[in-house]
Amino acid sequence: MIFSQTNIDLFMRSLKINKDEIAEDRAGIQDGIPECPHMINCPTVLQGMSHEMRTHMNSIVAFSFLMSRNGCNKKEREEYSDQILASCEQLIGLFDNFLDSAIIDTGNSKSDLRVCKLKNILDDLLSEFRETLKKQTYKDVALVTENGSAETTEVLVDTNRVFRVIRNLFQNALSNTRSGYIKIGYYLRNCKITFYVLDSGQGYFKCKEFLHTEDLNDSLTKYNDTSSAINLTLAKKLIQMLGGTMWIECNGLTGTAIYFSVPAKVVENSDIDINNYVNTMIAI
Repeated sequence: MIFSQTNIDLFMRSLKINKDEIAEDRAGIQDGIPECPHMINCPTVLQGMSHEMRTHMNSIVAFSFLMSRNGCNKKEREEYSDQILASCEQLIGLFDNFLDSAIIDTGNSKSDLRVCKLKNILDDLLSEFRETLKKQTYKDVALVTENGSAETTEVLVDTNRVFRVIRNLFQNALSNTRSGYIKIGYYLRNCKITFYVLDSGQGYFKCKEFLHTEDLNDSLTKYNDTSSAINLTLAKKLIQMLGGTMWIECNGLTGTAIYFSVPAKVVENSDIDINNYVNTMIAI
């Protein structure tokens, strides 16, 4: 079964939101990065998603067919299974990012602040990233981590959205780095947590274009990478919603260094009542 362009396009059109239902633009992210465009109204993004969906779906069908053949040995089955799983994960990530971005555009997304140990914010994510780098495809990429604060420090922050931003930035770094390193770290200063994801890859100019563009159609014409465009656009929107700032620098010759800071209240007593903060949207 091959997924046709017509079927995919019909599905993508069903996701469109009436322009009248989209809230007015919020204030742009600071440090020279402009307000995010609404992806749901960007034809090039929808076309790119359509193409990526067909690619991943056809990959799943093809490797499933190969697994069903007689004479397929155990090693081949494991390889085909890994390819199918990778395509499924990429599809899920593509849809999650796109739909979350559309929800933010409607103004229906809110922050959920929670108390957590600063060290724990990255621990689970780093375990996930290390598992990803064990795959044969990324055997030449090393993960470097840096911790810029005391391990016992507790803060009030929207951990789910911070997780999402870091995960998106890691995926972006991974797509640009075939060999070398990815460095992830953070530090706490003046009631703000600053996270950063650095890589030694080749994607600086592309990332800079996607982060600074006000027209994704033009940027995707120049750099045909829908996944990176959606990843970075959602990261910008989440940081903006948290009242944070984001900036990009060149790491080495062509590597990328992306930083973002979000407000974080240091908690003296982890047993405090935080009901007043839950489901509160930060206005910027």
